[in-house]
Parts: sequence; C-alpha cells; structure tokens
Amino acid sequence: MASYQEKERSVLISLLVDFFLFLPDIVAAILANSIIMFADVLKCFSELLATFFAWLALRKISRGKLTGYDYGFGKLENLTEIIVAAVMGICLAIVLASAIIRIKNPESIHVGGAGLGVILMFIGMCVNISLWIKNHKIAKKEHSPIMESQWHLFRAKAIADMVIFSSLIVSLILRKYPWSHAIDPFASLIIAGFLLFSIYNILSDSVYDLLDKTLEETTQLIIINKLVGFFDEYKALHGIRSRRAGNNIFIDIFLEFDGEKKMADIQKVMDDMKGDMEHSIKGSSVAIVPTTSKII
Repeated sequence: MASYQEKERSVLISLLVDFFLFLPDIVAAILANSIIMFADVLKCFSELLATFFAWLALRKISRGKLTGYDYGFGKLENLTEIIVAAVMGICLAIVLASAIIRIKNPESIHVGGAGLGVILMFIGMCVNISLWIKNHKIAKKEHSPIMESQWHLFRAKAIADMVIFSSLIVSLILRKYPWSHAIDPFASLIIAGFLLFSIYNILSDSVYDLLDKTLEETTQLIIINKLVGFFDEYKALHGIRSRRAGNNIFIDIFLEFDGEKKMADIQKVMDDMKGDMEHSIKGSSVAIVPTTSKII
C-alpha cells in the first residue's frame, strides 16, 4: 500500500492547489469579461471535481483491506480514470459552447481584470507544469490509471493556461483593433482541441482494461520468448490468458507436461518459469496451470 499512499499524497496536493487557484480565477474572470477566462473557471471547477474523485478512490485503496479483493483495486482505478475523462468531456462542451457564443457576439475584455488574469495564469502555468512533471514521474514508476489520468489532466491544464496567458497578453496589446475581440474565443478552440486529445488518450487505456483486453504485443512477445527458453520442459502450450487491472498484470499460462515426470520436478519447472517471467514483466502475477487440453 506504500505506493498508493504516495499517489494519494500527490493527488491531495493537486486538489489543494486546484482549490486555492480556483477562487481568484472566478474574480479575474468576472472583472475581465473574458469568455476564455469564464470557460477556464468552469473547466477548473470540473477538474476540481475530477481530482476530488481521484483522491477519494486512492484514499479508499490506500486504507483498504485486500481480504475481499483478491485481484486488488485495479478496476476502481480504471473507473475513476473514466470519471476524470467524463469530467474533461464536460469541460470540452463548456469551452466549445462559450467560444461559439462569443464569436457570434464579440465583446472587448476589460484591462484591469485581464491584467489580473495574466498574473493568475502565469502562476497557474508554473504550478500545473510542476504537478504535471511530478505526477508523470509517479505514473512511470508503475502503471496506474489514476496517476496516468492525473498527469494528462495537469498537462491539459498547463497548456490551457499557456494559451489563456498568451491570448490575454495579445488581446491587451491589440485591444484598439476591433478584430482583436475574436482572439479570445478562437483561443478557446485551441483548448477544446487539446482537451479532446487528452480525453481520447485516457479512455483508450481505461476502457480496454475494464473489458479485460489482452496485454499489448510487446509484453506478449516477452511471454513467448520466456516459453521458448523452457521449450524442452513441457510437451505442449494449450493457451495464454492475460489482462491488466490498474498497476497489476495477470498472466495465466496453460501447459501440458510429460505424464511420466514427478510432480516435484514439474513444480520446479513451473516455479522457475513463473519467477523468470515476473522478473521480466514488472507488476505481473504469473500462474502456470498444468492441463492436458486446450482452454476455451
């Protein structure tokens, strides 16, 4: 549970940072009369909820008992990741709707509020980049759907802040030109495109894990190579089953052994195969199943 406690602390820090940056964002958006800042406020509120859900899930996992969950809490991580993607989908809809409304009804931004927004966006940009890097490092230690969604989320937030920061500065510099009113809503469309890309990345991983999709080809090749190394120790391969749940990988291998061999000798071979594969595939749990027929 130590790794889950580290993830919980990281997400809690992200949650607190989101909360303290959210309140001044509301004030700046109202003062600036900026549609991109208003969209950012709604987006930040949705992201705050997403981070809160992620923290709740990790808190349950880090304090939970595994006695009733032999395969861990991997599915809960996947479900939480999908919730994060759904919240980002709400953000996408809000940003698109806000941009369309402002394109149809252009308005100038207020200098004072926009100036405050520039300062807040710069602070938010620095903080979100820091959290993006931190969560990415944690996610790389071991596969975790929640941490994957978190670093994707903060990458999206950091780039959104960069776009808003640039948009506000350009809008302020060129505010005397009527066409500059279009900068604000069109910058929102850039954020929408990046959010769409992030949602796709998150869902493409989580949905497959929830459906118990077999492991990626590179991992399957490692399994096959290990089986080749023990080729003379078994008579036939009757099937391989694999799936991922959170940061856990489960691999079941069905082998037929020589019926004349002692069970003690077969057990030694199975233990060697299991140890070799689990050493090569991080986070894996390998089960060698003796059988005389193909699995269905």
